[in-house]
Amino acid sequence: MLRRFICIIAVLATAPFWTGPLFAQNHVSVPLDEAVYRIIELAETRGLCEPLPGVKPYSRAVVLKAIDVILAADGDRRFGALTEAERRILADTRTSFQNAEKSGWDITRGAFHLSGNNGMTADIGVRTDLLAGAGLYPEAKAVGENWLIAYLRSDLGPQVSFAYTVAGSPFIIAGRDRLGRYHTYYDGYPGRPPNNEDQVIDIYDQPWGYFPFTFRKRWDSSVWNRFDNSGQFGWPEGASIGFFIQPEMVWSTPMERFRLRFARTEREWGAMTGGGSLILNRTALPFMAVDATLKLFNGLYLSTLTGILEYDAERGLTDDSFQNAFSLTMLEFNYKNYFHIDAGSASVWAKRFELGYLFPDVAGLLYQSSIGDYDNVAAFLNLKGTAPGLGKLWFSFFLDEINFEKDVLGMDRAMYAWQAGITAPLPVLPFAQVKLSYTKIEPYCYTHTRDIMPWYGDTPMERAYVSRGVGLGSYLPPNADEILLRVEAMPVKKTQAHMQYQMIRHGADHGDHAVDGSSLRSELDPVGRSDKPELRKHFLKDGAYQWMHIFKIGVEHTFAPKAAIPVRLFAEAGVVLSYYTCIDGPANSGSSSSYHVIDTAEYPKSTAFIATIGIRIFP
Repeated sequence: MLRRFICIIAVLATAPFWTGPLFAQNHVSVPLDEAVYRIIELAETRGLCEPLPGVKPYSRAVVLKAIDVILAADGDRRFGALTEAERRILADTRTSFQNAEKSGWDITRGAFHLSGNNGMTADIGVRTDLLAGAGLYPEAKAVGENWLIAYLRSDLGPQVSFAYTVAGSPFIIAGRDRLGRYHTYYDGYPGRPPNNEDQVIDIYDQPWGYFPFTFRKRWDSSVWNRFDNSGQFGWPEGASIGFFIQPEMVWSTPMERFRLRFARTEREWGAMTGGGSLILNRTALPFMAVDATLKLFNGLYLSTLTGILEYDAERGLTDDSFQNAFSLTMLEFNYKNYFHIDAGSASVWAKRFELGYLFPDVAGLLYQSSIGDYDNVAAFLNLKGTAPGLGKLWFSFFLDEINFEKDVLGMDRAMYAWQAGITAPLPVLPFAQVKLSYTKIEPYCYTHTRDIMPWYGDTPMERAYVSRGVGLGSYLPPNADEILLRVEAMPVKKTQAHMQYQMIRHGADHGDHAVDGSSLRSELDPVGRSDKPELRKHFLKDGAYQWMHIFKIGVEHTFAPKAAIPVRLFAEAGVVLSYYTCIDGPANSGSSSSYHVIDTAEYPKSTAFIATIGIRIFP
């Protein structure tokens, strides 16, 4: 094994010399929160460039090439042509991703640049992120964090790049309210097998000062309380210290025919629109993985990924029950800008030497039937149709587990998610678009029962579709749906703006009328799933459900005068109206009941006014 690893490193190190004389290009990933992803997505919809692979993040080389193609697009078209304002925005965006022209300190980047022979370059830089949020619930509550970030990015030649980012925060605080407790198994399930005992967990509200399902844990593993010497903590309830590390090494052949990446970074696969993936969403936390994309023919790509998922420190600093790997394979086809289809399988599997999940030409859904049902295997499908310049329609489907039998769609064991949406350009403002989508996550989707593994003794192992306690797929929890309406634009250079409305409904995961299957920690009873009447789902009509109406507006602007330090400012404000509906009878009875709005100490009505501001120095 060591000899093979040394050979791989040798191949990567010598790649610049045997891949041919090309101009130096940086293959380091572009962070998923950059505005250029939305520009490229909208340009594809408008027919200004060919669709890029559905595997993100893109490299700086891919982004620069896409911008060049968009700028060179024919302006004499009926729909979708670039305006002069959009051309200026694109030119400015392109400049921000180019390498420095000469060695030395560059104040506009906060980095020291080095240039060498054979396409070798390096940037050593710093960045500072400051974030503060406050909400009125009705009493005022606040959160905040600040990060000092240092990075090294380098080209080792025309085709190999690497990056190393390390960050520390001397202050993180993300207070939240405890709502109650949740049983991972519904109390009414009798006769469970040994080692499948019920677990009772604490349920918390969203961190103060953040809109629902938008908070992201940036720290790795755990935090240290600044005023407590008792050790590590899973959550910064008080002022805490944290860190994160994100390494990356990328090798790409000429023309991006094949790309191989070792990285612990944010990813998004199979998203028909930014943030909409049901498979591997940008809201998932970084984990170490190797991924590769092969361009088979024009418009036809095969991508694969295998990595190691990370346990949730909130549940204890030594978690022996979560030792999982993750594999994902996706085949996608684009017919110009008119039609897109991708499909594949994903597997969460207990760590072992398992060749079948490592090879992209083996379907995990079928392979599992040959080795035993020890893993959490899922399948997915995405379809998209585009009328260039007018808009696009899409449909996404994620299947976690299902048994085809009578009344299958009404059973808890039908664990799936789906999304449908439409996006259309708005010609009024530069790079403006409107997006409308509906997403439904069925109960128990992304969850899995704990089971005894042949390799791990008598400890029941977990295989939920999560890493560090956060879902890999949709940001919505199980047993939830969402209507999303969002308008985005870039009204002037270096400025982004958005308006958004969401209606989210989610089965309560606390209290006397908690609905089974409403948490990523839920476990579906492994015995008698087809016979028990209580294992039937009736959305909104089988317990208590929280309804959230979310209205918000936001703006982001980069101040970058030539003689001063560049600063990016982000601000967002809005209101969250929340209330619960409930049925009169007991929850999880297997029957459908009428529901009505309630206001109790356990399930209260609330109105929260939220404002968030963020500052990034050297963006």
